[in-house]
Amino acid sequence: MKQRMQFFAKAPEIMKAVSALNKAVDECGLEASLLHLIKLRASQINGCSYCVEMHSREARRDGETEQRLYLVSAWKESPLFSERERAAFAWTEAVTKIADNGVSDELYASTLEYFSEEELVKLSVAIGMINTWNRLCVPFHALHSMPAAKAA
Repeated sequence: MKQRMQFFAKAPEIMKAVSALNKAVDECGLEASLLHLIKLRASQINGCSYCVEMHSREARRDGETEQRLYLVSAWKESPLFSERERAAFAWTEAVTKIADNGVSDELYASTLEYFSEEELVKLSVAIGMINTWNRLCVPFHALHSMPAAKAA
């Protein structure tokens, strides 16, 4: 796949603002490990190979296990995630796929069992942020650091 555009170079002012929001999300006080997991899950849903590779690499660097990373896409069936992480995954899926069913009252209430209202706002902004990155990387074919697969 060939990169279509280097979006940072084409719109530097708005990308500066996007980067500032990204920094604020990373420093918002939610656990870094949780942010890695929700970024990875949203990127899987959106089919963003650039972000899947980057967030799995960063999570590994920060101590996340391979086994848990492999099971993010099957979190509902895995016992390896805490109840707080499971609530974050459910919220991530609903917010990322918001056009499908919105966010139910039941999900809202159950998520508030594990996140304060302030944390839920921060989590929602973090999900919006990774969805913004996915919506830049996917259409413009952002290239990641992994070498391209060789033809057999």
